[in-house]
Amino acid sequence: MLLNVLIVIVTVIGMEVFACLTHRYIMHGPLGWAWHKSHHEETEGPFEKNDLYAVVFAVISGLVFIFGFVGIWPLRQVGIGLVVYGVLYFIVHDGLVHRRWPFTYVAKSGYLKRLVQAHHMHHAVGSRDGCVSFGFLYAPPIRALKEQLRANAAASQRRKERRGPVKAVRARDRVQRPALKDGADAATGQSG
Repeated sequence: MLLNVLIVIVTVIGMEVFACLTHRYIMHGPLGWAWHKSHHEETEGPFEKNDLYAVVFAVISGLVFIFGFVGIWPLRQVGIGLVVYGVLYFIVHDGLVHRRWPFTYVAKSGYLKRLVQAHHMHHAVGSRDGCVSFGFLYAPPIRALKEQLRANAAASQRRKERRGPVKAVRARDRVQRPALKDGADAATGQSG
């Protein structure tokens, strides 16, 4: 019995690590940004494209749960842990942080307030790069996140400054080839 409870708890903790890494490297990466971008923009209606991640993870969780209940140990406990994590995510992320429910609870102090602040700092960046705090149930200290945001902004500014003059030179030095009357390229004389 104790082992089963331990498996559920370890699964919930493992899911937070998995979700944090998935959020950072897939959702904010080139592979997953197409869906996740909707979560960083204003959307109309109750759903956003990012909700497809919840559907994918719910299907995976459901399959693990089913295989666990047909007797493949310890998938039943892992499935329960996945469901517990999903419920906590729904309560904390969709309810407390983003207020996607018809009622609101405002966290005024303690860890829940820190969790809300951390996620709002995650959304403070206007792009997929430079964000902080990728966890959903764990929030680093706010002071550390502020420092990381400042460092990310400074690094981004340095990158822009390094790229800026190069782009300007390239644009200025670009040679435009005039098209001939019949649409042929001036350099080759061939029609496109």
